[in-house]
Amino acid sequence: MPKASNFFTAEQQQEIIHAIQAAETHTSGEIRLHLEESCGNNVIERAAVIFQKLEMHKTALRNGVLIYLAVKDRQFAIIGDVGINENVPEGFWDDIKDEMLVHFKQGQFVEGLKIAIQNSGQQLKQYFPRTNDDVNEMTDEISFRND
Repeated sequence: MPKASNFFTAEQQQEIIHAIQAAETHTSGEIRLHLEESCGNNVIERAAVIFQKLEMHKTALRNGVLIYLAVKDRQFAIIGDVGINENVPEGFWDDIKDEMLVHFKQGQFVEGLKIAIQNSGQQLKQYFPRTNDDVNEMTDEISFRND
């Protein structure tokens, strides 16, 4: 199993970053991807810790989304900040996760992530449209932690 930082090729990483940038062109929301090797016992709790470490709760409208993958454990989660979760329909993140899982089971990790990013961006656009004075509050780069 490759390390988290080597899970995607440089070209694949650029594809994912481009998807994040494209999704954020119509919304003030911020989307991040974080990979690490292991999440411990609870993927949601670990994703929440990473959400805080990446300071995603510090966006002006509390509209950050973290897509988290633990590559060795084969676990993943999507965490949305309070501003988002107050607006999106119940089960929204579950629907995106289910769609990702279909692709992940086929080994199509980049495709699954790109669809999740695109769907997140579409939902964010509905509730948090981009304004003329919008600034990119978070880096679009993928973050990694190798165990």
